[in-house]
Amino acid sequence: WLFDHVAECLGDFMEKQNIKDKKLPVGFTFSFPCAQTKLNESFLLNWTKRFKASGVEGMDVVALLNKAIKKRGGIDVDVLALVNDTVGTMMTCGYDDQHCEVGVVIGQPGTNACYMEELRHIDLVEGDEGRMCINTEWGAFGDNGMLEDIRTEFDREIDRGSLNPGKQLFEKMVSGMYMGELVRLILVKMAKEEFLFEGRITPELLTKGTFETKHVSAIEKSKEGLTKAKEILGRLGVEPSADDCIAVQHVCTIVSHRSANLIAATLGGILSRLKDNKGNPRLRTTVGIDGSLYKMHPQYARRLHKTVRRLVPESDVRFLLSESGSSKGAAMVTAVAYRLADQRRQITETLAEFRLTNDQLLEVKKRMRTEIQNGLGKKTHDNATVKMWPTYVRSTPDGSEKGDFLALDLGGTNFRVLLVKIRSGKRRTVEMHNKIYAIPMEVMQGTGEELFDHIVQCISDFLDYMGMKNTRLPLGFTFSFPCRQTSLDAGILVTWTKGFKATDCEGEDVVGLLREGIKRREFDLDVVAVVNDTVGTMMTCAYEEATCEVGLIAGTGSNACYMEEMRNIETVEGDVGRMCVNMEWGAFGDNGCLDDIRTEYDRAVDDLSLNPGKQRYEKMCSGMYLGEIVRNILIDLTKRGFLFRGQISETLKTRGIFETKFLSQIESDRLALLQVRSILQQLGLDSTCDDSIIVKEVCGTVSHRAAQLCGAGMAAVVDKIRENRGLDQMDITVGVDGTLYKLHPHFSGIMHQTVKELAPKCNVTFFLSEDGSGKGAALITAVGCRMREQEES
Repeated sequence: WLFDHVAECLGDFMEKQNIKDKKLPVGFTFSFPCAQTKLNESFLLNWTKRFKASGVEGMDVVALLNKAIKKRGGIDVDVLALVNDTVGTMMTCGYDDQHCEVGVVIGQPGTNACYMEELRHIDLVEGDEGRMCINTEWGAFGDNGMLEDIRTEFDREIDRGSLNPGKQLFEKMVSGMYMGELVRLILVKMAKEEFLFEGRITPELLTKGTFETKHVSAIEKSKEGLTKAKEILGRLGVEPSADDCIAVQHVCTIVSHRSANLIAATLGGILSRLKDNKGNPRLRTTVGIDGSLYKMHPQYARRLHKTVRRLVPESDVRFLLSESGSSKGAAMVTAVAYRLADQRRQITETLAEFRLTNDQLLEVKKRMRTEIQNGLGKKTHDNATVKMWPTYVRSTPDGSEKGDFLALDLGGTNFRVLLVKIRSGKRRTVEMHNKIYAIPMEVMQGTGEELFDHIVQCISDFLDYMGMKNTRLPLGFTFSFPCRQTSLDAGILVTWTKGFKATDCEGEDVVGLLREGIKRREFDLDVVAVVNDTVGTMMTCAYEEATCEVGLIAGTGSNACYMEEMRNIETVEGDVGRMCVNMEWGAFGDNGCLDDIRTEYDRAVDDLSLNPGKQRYEKMCSGMYLGEIVRNILIDLTKRGFLFRGQISETLKTRGIFETKFLSQIESDRLALLQVRSILQQLGLDSTCDDSIIVKEVCGTVSHRAAQLCGAGMAAVVDKIRENRGLDQMDITVGVDGTLYKLHPHFSGIMHQTVKELAPKCNVTFFLSEDGSGKGAALITAVGCRMREQEES
C-alpha cells in the first residue's frame, strides 16, 4: 500500500506538470536505515520514525517502487538512484561548496550523518582508490550499551514506550521527534515532587505527545520565550507562575543543549577521522546541514557550532544550511547515475558483438566442417583455407617403442632441446632431460641461415651439457608452423606465423635446412621425423591414454590434429587405415567465412599484424592476439571517455603490451580489484576502481569468445570422427597443451562446455599434456625408427 501510494503521488505530480509522456530518470530519497548494494538497489534494514508498513523490511525498496510504478501505469520512469536524505543534503550543499564532504540532518523525524570516507578503509566494498560517501546511520549509536553511562531515566522511559524499544537510542536522546516528550516527562516528575505547578498534574500533562519540540523552540526564544511558556503551559491546564515559566525554560534549555552537545561530539569524531585520513595538520571542510530542529530552534545552531569548534580546535569548519533540502542532491546523484547508466549501456553494446549465441556457434561448427572437407578433397585442397596436411604418422604408440632420442621443440620465442629415453616392457618409462633456449627477435626476423645456425648451436650446447657430443642419435623435430609434409621426414614451410619472419624459409623443406645447419657445425644427427606440435601433443597423451586420437594446442597459437580415415584423405595415395592430419585450423576464416562475427577490433589487430589477412581464426582465439584485442577495445573506450579519465597513455598505445598472462591474472576469481589495479599499474595504466571493473569485464568477454570459438572448432572435429566410424555415440580423448588452456582460469571450462553443447553425441575427455610436444616428437621418431627397421628387414 505504501509504495502504491507513492507511485500514485508521483503519477499525479507528473500529470500536473505535463511531463507524464516523458521518460525521466528518478532519484528516490529514502530516509531509513538501508543496506545499499548498488546505487539503485537498497534493502530496508528496519523502519524508524514511527513507520511500520509490513512486508518491506529486508526487501529492495527500489524494486518495490518500480513494481508499484509499473502497476499504476501511465508514466514511463526509471528509478536510477536511491539516496538517503543525509547524502542528498551533502550533495545539495556540495553543489554550492566543493569543500562540502559531510552531511548532517537534525530534524523532527530523526538525525543522521554521512561523510566521504577513503575507499581503502571500506572493507565492504572492493577497491582502494578514491572515496565513497558513507551513510553512518548514527541514530543507532549506543544500541550496544555504549551510552548507558549518560542515558537518564527519562531516556529509558521514552525508549520503553517507543515502537522500537532498544533501537535508535542515540536518536531518541537528540532528535526533534523525542525532544518535546523528554521535556514533558521531566515536567511530570518535577510536578509530582512539587517543584513545579504547586504539584498540580493535569490529564493533558500526562498525555504523551502534548508537549512538542516546536514548543521547546518557542519557549527558548530570548524575548518572548517566557510569554510562550505561559501560553503553552496554560493549554496544558497547569496555570504556571512566573517562576514555573523560568524553570520550564531552563528544562527546555538543558534538554536541547544536551542534544546539540551530543551531536557536536559525534560530528567531532567524524571530523577528526577526516583530518586523520587526509594527514593534514589542519582540516578545512564544510558540513552541509538540514533538519527542522537545526533550522527552527533559536539557539541550537550556535551551540552546535561552538561545541564542534571547541572539540576539534585544529579545524576550520563551515556549516552550510541546505536551502533546497535533500531533493536537489538526490537529483544530482540521479543525474550522475543517468550518465553512468548511459555509459554502461554503450559499453554493453560494444561488447555485445563478442557474445556469440548458440546458433552462431553452431554455424561456426558447420562452416568448419565445410572447410575440413575442402582441405581433404583433391580438387578443393589448393584453395582450401584449412589445409588438412597429412603428417605420415599412421598410428599412435603401441607400447613397444624404446631407445634414446633427441627432440627439438620450436614453436615460439623459446625452444627446447630434449633427450628422451624410452623403455618398453612391463614397466614402460619415459625419462626426459631438457634445456630451454631463447630465440632473439633479430634471429626470428633475420635470415633462415641465421635461424637454423642458432638452433644447431643450441643443440650442440645441449649435447655438450649431456656429455653426448659424439653419439649419432635419431632426432624428432617439432616444428609448430604450417607445413606441407611429403613424408615423415620432409616438411615444406607454407608460411611463418607467431611473429616469425626469417627469410628464405617459406617454400623450403625445414628438415633440409636443419640438416644443412648440422653439416655446417660438423657433427652428425639422424633427423627421422618432422612433427607439428599438435601431433606431438596427441602422441604424448596417446602414450598414456589409448583413446586419445585428437590433439589440440590452445596457447600462443591455436591448432588441432586428429586421426582421419585414409579413404577420406584424397591428397595421399592409399585408403587403408588411418593417418594423423594436421588441420592448421588457424587459417579458418581467411576466405571471409567468419566475417559476419569478426569485430572492428579483430580487423584492427589483423591489419597491424605481421601477416594481415592470414590466420584469422587463430587471431580470434589464441593467446598471442587476445591481449591485442583487449588493448584495442580499451583504446576505443578511453577515446569515448569511459576509461582512464579519457587519457590514452603511451603504454596503451604500445602494441603487444597487454600480454595474455595479464588476462589470466586479471580474470582470476580470487583477485580483488585492488590487485587488478596493481597489474594495470605495472603496465603504466593509472586506473580507478571503476576502470578496473571495466577492464576485467573486457578481458572476460574476449577470452570467453575465444574459448567458445575453439570449442565450436573442436565440436566439428569430434563429430566428423564419430560420423567416419558410423557411431551414434562415441567416447574419445583429446590431448591438449598450451598456456592459454593451462593457465587461464576459465578458458578450459568454457571450451569443454561448448563442445558438450555443440557435439552432444560425443563424450569428450580432455587429457592435459604434462610433457609438451617434445615427448611426442620422440615417440613419433621411435615409431618411425621401428617402421624403418621393419621395411629394411
